[in-house]
Amino acid sequence: MIQRPIDEAYEGAERVVRRLREAGHTALLAGGCVRDLLRGDLPKDYDIATDAAPERVQALFERTLLVGQEFGVCRVLLDGLTYEVARFRRESGYSDGRHPDEVTFCGPAEDAERRDFTINAMFWDPVEERVLDYVGGRRDLADRLIRAVGEPEQRFREDHLRLLRAVRLAARLQFEIEPRTRAAIRALAPLVTRVSAERLQQELRIILTDRDPAGALRLMDGLGMLGVVFPEIEDMKGCEQPENYHPEGDVFVHTMLAVEKLGPHPDFELALATLLHDVGKPPASREAGPKRFPEHCQIGAEMAEDICRRLRLSNRETERIRWLVERHLYFRHATEMRESTLKRLFAEPGFCQLAELHRVDALASWGNLDDYNFIMRRRRSIPEEEREPPRLVTGDDLIGMGYEPGPLFGKVLKRVRDAQLEGEVSTPEEARAMARRLAECLSPE
Repeated sequence: MIQRPIDEAYEGAERVVRRLREAGHTALLAGGCVRDLLRGDLPKDYDIATDAAPERVQALFERTLLVGQEFGVCRVLLDGLTYEVARFRRESGYSDGRHPDEVTFCGPAEDAERRDFTINAMFWDPVEERVLDYVGGRRDLADRLIRAVGEPEQRFREDHLRLLRAVRLAARLQFEIEPRTRAAIRALAPLVTRVSAERLQQELRIILTDRDPAGALRLMDGLGMLGVVFPEIEDMKGCEQPENYHPEGDVFVHTMLAVEKLGPHPDFELALATLLHDVGKPPASREAGPKRFPEHCQIGAEMAEDICRRLRLSNRETERIRWLVERHLYFRHATEMRESTLKRLFAEPGFCQLAELHRVDALASWGNLDDYNFIMRRRRSIPEEEREPPRLVTGDDLIGMGYEPGPLFGKVLKRVRDAQLEGEVSTPEEARAMARRLAECLSPE
């Protein structure tokens, strides 16, 4: 039985269900929220399944948004929260590996049969306080199993992204994947390449920032999926490293350990940069010889950028991930850095991510944190106003000085900022004078 949560979102979902029921319709909470409620977890959102057509739902609620009329789906906006209300449906024919070719409307039992995994295919009646389970979801929840509804291969051929969702659920819930479902994933793993970059990115974003990203990646590897999504990671296997720095094993073993050291729920840029930080080692080793990796940071940065572009990440995320990969060994020279160099490092927007990447990289190899500890002590010893002082010159200042916005702006502002942190300029007047000199020198003839 589900213990009614003290949750404003649940109360809103129950109001939607009761309003539909009062109007003569069947209405139930459906899917992942039921799974979470049965586990005693607070759902992130609540979905409602009903026999009411979207136009009927729109007539019953003041604020709605039609998002998929052909699938019988609309959203109800209630007290600042949004609830997806979908009509019970049966689907067939997925020629594109994502969308059904045909949709027919039905009852809850048939609707359960078209869902992905048994633990996501249950319904909860908040009025009568009972669970409706047509596919054995409660049993699998108790047994801690991820099992496809019906025939596993059919479920995965309908929507190829379900292959990754099985991994994500198993890692998040710490469940096993049931043998037939596991065998189907392994057999169909290459289908992941047919998933659009945007959908693949969204699923990977969740996996890499979830409870156990390293566990999910290892599970993907065991199912033959990691090398399909990231052939560059597969290339790390068997790439041996010097034992004095890397007693843990090859580049792949080291990389998985580094991701593991991040712990649960890392930020996405850091997690992906950690996964890719040594991606340049295999090609570097092929050029220089076994256990030698000259320029692997630069090679890896270019490869990381290519991967980010392939996943259609934003320019900002791509630039940050590339920067992290390129600079992941930067702390090795920490004790030799001048004060001004350290200040510039501390002023970098990605400093905290870089520090964490260095920490997990060290912990996943020889375990020496001397450089990391030195850097963090120095950062704490420098007052914040000295670490990141207000800029002496801004883009608005350059415009006020008569310069047109363009590529020149970034170059001038960076050079002036570096000079400020180096102590070469200390007043707005000195900074403007330097900006004017730089603008004249850097301007095209």
